[in-house]
Amino acid sequence: MKSNELLLDAFVRIRDTVAATLEGVDDESLVRRPGGAGNSIAWLIWHLSRVEDAQVSSPAGLEQVWTSQGFAARFGLPLPERDTGYGHSTGQVDAVQATPELLLEYHEAVHRQTAEFLRSLGDEDLDRIVDRRWDPPVTLGVRLVSTIADCLQHVGQAAYAKGLNAAHG
Repeated sequence: MKSNELLLDAFVRIRDTVAATLEGVDDESLVRRPGGAGNSIAWLIWHLSRVEDAQVSSPAGLEQVWTSQGFAARFGLPLPERDTGYGHSTGQVDAVQATPELLLEYHEAVHRQTAEFLRSLGDEDLDRIVDRRWDPPVTLGVRLVSTIADCLQHVGQAAYAKGLNAAHG
């Protein structure tokens, strides 16, 4: 298996878990916050999709799907257009509301762009420096793995929140 195929497999697993988590979720469960203060399923899925979009589009030299395909306007969130959710206040978390269908449509579009980019990569591409603000500088391979780790954590949290919602109906 080639490195890019391995990375693509990881991103496919994220996409599949996003779809499974959103399946059958009603609007109330989507915005319910575990313990009253945790992140909602809607926020978690939106955030992980924004993270993948921002973290992959930049080194790919592509515009984010969020803006290039009109999702910022379709979501209509009261947030800056480039916001990805880092450091959100409780009010900002509450502001992220969307239907399961729109959340899935956005994530699928991001995944398609990610997959197309990954298919174009060779092993040597993974050593390219994409962020010199860190010591050591961040390579494309490290950026992709850190994005996978972040997205997997958040989709796991969303699946857990779905289970809590089902248990507490």
